[in-house]
Amino acid sequence: MTPLERIAADLTAAMKARDEARLSVLRMAKAALKYKEIDKHAALDEAEAAQVFRGMVKQREDSVQQFAAAGRVELAAKEQAEIAVLKAYLPQEASDADIAAAVEQAVAETGASSPKDMGKAMKAALAALLAGGKPADGRKLSEAVKQRLAG
Repeated sequence: MTPLERIAADLTAAMKARDEARLSVLRMAKAALKYKEIDKHAALDEAEAAQVFRGMVKQREDSVQQFAAAGRVELAAKEQAEIAVLKAYLPQEASDADIAAAVEQAVAETGASSPKDMGKAMKAALAALLAGGKPADGRKLSEAVKQRLAG
């Protein structure tokens, strides 16, 4: 089942359940996927769809921060609920232990020894995590590499 087919099936289920909040998020997700397909002139594969979902999650995480800073708790909660729905369509993220192991492997492979080698180590660690089918949050990975090369 393609990501778009999965969204369509879940959209139908949300309509039948009269789940307005979920329905709204799924409609936005379907529109984003369709827009990307039209832009690409071909169907999206799993990785490309996941990238679209990651972008949508990132937008909402930024919105949560902005709303929280402005004291708009109800809007921040709404965005958090949307994030929860969208994350269900993303592959499982790498754990802290997975990230630490990938960083150690990357440092050993690249010979990185100082903060100026951070780019090489980041690239190798990210490649190792993606090869294992576990995408990682860039911020977490960056922090792990920074700590490893600093100490």
